[in-house]
Amino acid sequence: MTARPPTDRPRLRELDLLRFVAAFLVVLHHYVGRISGWGVPNHHHMPGIAQIAHFGNLGVDLFFLISGFVILMSAWGRGVGDFAVSRTVRIFPCYWFGAAIALAGYALVGETPMQSHSPLRPFLPNLTMLQTGIGMPNMEVVYWTLWVELHFYVLIAMLVWRGITYERCVAFMAIWLLLGLFAQESNFTVLTTALMPPWTPYFVAGMAFYLIHRFGPNLLMWLIVSGCWALAVPYRVGTVNPELAWPQVWDAVITGGVTFAFLIMAMVATHQFDMVRWRGFTLLGALTYPLYLVHETVGRLLDEALGPWLDRWTLLVVSFAAALAAAYLVHRFVEEPAQRWLRPRMKTALVRLRQARLPLARNQNPSSATAEIVR
Repeated sequence: MTARPPTDRPRLRELDLLRFVAAFLVVLHHYVGRISGWGVPNHHHMPGIAQIAHFGNLGVDLFFLISGFVILMSAWGRGVGDFAVSRTVRIFPCYWFGAAIALAGYALVGETPMQSHSPLRPFLPNLTMLQTGIGMPNMEVVYWTLWVELHFYVLIAMLVWRGITYERCVAFMAIWLLLGLFAQESNFTVLTTALMPPWTPYFVAGMAFYLIHRFGPNLLMWLIVSGCWALAVPYRVGTVNPELAWPQVWDAVITGGVTFAFLIMAMVATHQFDMVRWRGFTLLGALTYPLYLVHETVGRLLDEALGPWLDRWTLLVVSFAAALAAAYLVHRFVEEPAQRWLRPRMKTALVRLRQARLPLARNQNPSSATAEIVR
C-alpha cells in the first residue's frame, strides 16, 4: 500500500466547500465580535446573528479535521523533500503578503498586535511562522492556528520519511494520540508542546477519515474516529474564553458543533458527497486561505474608516464583501504568481540537495549533473 495516489484522482470539491464554510464561521466570529462587542451581554446589539457568531470559532475545529484528511492525502507516495516543497509553496507566499499588509494596516490605524507595543518588532519573526516558538506575538490573532498546523507538518514529515503505508499510518496515529495524553498527564512540557494533545484528536481523526475514504471503512478506523471524538469534545468544552462564557449553553453547543463536524467528515469519508461537482466550489476553496489570513486586517481598517458612519449590519456586509474581494485579489495577483515563481526554484534546490548525495563522475561539472537529474 505504498503506491502513489492516482494522478487522475478527482478533486474533492466538497472539501473546498467545507473549507470555505469553516473560514466563513471564523470571519463571522471576528467581525460580529468586533462590531457588536464580545460576549453574551452584547448579543442584543446584533440579535440572531450574534448568538451564532459567538460559536464561530468552531470553524477552526473543522479546519483541523480537514487538514488531517488533506495533508495525509497529499503526502501519500511523496518523499520528505517533495512534501516540504509542496507545503512551503502552498502556505508561505500568501502568508508573507498577509503579514506585510497587517503591518501596513496597523500603521494606518495606529494600533499594535496583541501583547506588543509595536507592530514592527514581531513582524520579522512572524515572517518565519515560528514567532510563537520564541515568545513573539502574532501579527494577526488567527496565526496561532498556523503554528499548530506546523506541528502537524513536522510530525507527518517523520511518517513520510519512514514511508507511508496503511499500517504505519495506524501505528503513527495511535502512538501520537496516546503519547500526547501520557505527556499531558505527566506534565512533560517538551512532549506536550510537540504533540499538542488538545488538537491531536482532530488531526488523527482527519487522517482516519482519509484512510476510510481511500481504502474503505472498517471497525478499527471507526473506533479511532470515535475515540478522537470522545477526547475532542471535553478538550474543546474546557477551552472557553471568559469573554465567551455562556453558562448552560456553551457546553451543549460546543458538544453539538464538534459532533456535527465529525459527522460531516464521516460523510465525506464514506463518499456521501461524491455528487458534488460544481466547479465554483473549487474557487471558494482557493479563496479560503487568503480570506482567513487577511480578513482581520480588512475588518480593522473598515471599522476604523467606516465604523462611525455605518450602522452595524451595513458595516458587517461591507466588511465581509471587502474581505472576499481582497481574498480574490490576493489569490489572483499574489498567491498564484508567487507559487508559479517559487515552485520550480524550490524543486531545483531540492534536486541540488539530492545531487549532493550522489557520487560525481570524473570530469563532470555540477551544473551538467543537475541538468541530467532534472531531465
